[in-house]
Amino acid sequence: MKKTSLIWLLAFSSLTFQACNENKKDSDDSVENAHDANDLKEQAGTGQEDDVNDFAVKAANGGMLEVELGRLAQEKAQNPDVKAFGAMMVDDHQKANQELKDLAAQKNITLPTTLGEDAQKHVDELRQLTGAEFDKKYIDMMVEDHEEDVKLFKEAADDADDADVKAFAAKTLPTLQKHLERVTTLDKNME
Repeated sequence: MKKTSLIWLLAFSSLTFQACNENKKDSDDSVENAHDANDLKEQAGTGQEDDVNDFAVKAANGGMLEVELGRLAQEKAQNPDVKAFGAMMVDDHQKANQELKDLAAQKNITLPTTLGEDAQKHVDELRQLTGAEFDKKYIDMMVEDHEEDVKLFKEAADDADDADVKAFAAKTLPTLQKHLERVTTLDKNME
């Protein structure tokens, strides 16, 4: 009897521990936490509409990713043009990130404080590479990221429900388009 009870207790404890572990993993994603916090604010009537929240969270995560990858490029890139592009990413995106933080504070929008899991995977992947392989992968990522960024900011500049968010997106969009143009040229020159 004691043996059976002990086995059941161990099995239950194991399942409980596993469930807690899975919840911990989910709660570590800063992007998901920001979305959840914004949903609660919206339901309580103290937050912004979904499209405004989603834009801000995606823009913040993308901006943090650009800064982190830009720092890596400054450190690891072999090609001086790739290093220079990395420096431009750090400078331009730090400025935009700060503007977005200020705007989010005014609008009661929670932003992620660290990279989301998917963005962190990009950083981890690039950290493993060196030399020309790093340069090519970084530039490929930047082309893809900036295509997505331009689309995201264009949609917000055209359609965001909040005038200040719309203005921020419209103001930032030309810089992102410049980045996309520059990185596309770099990509072609590396082929």
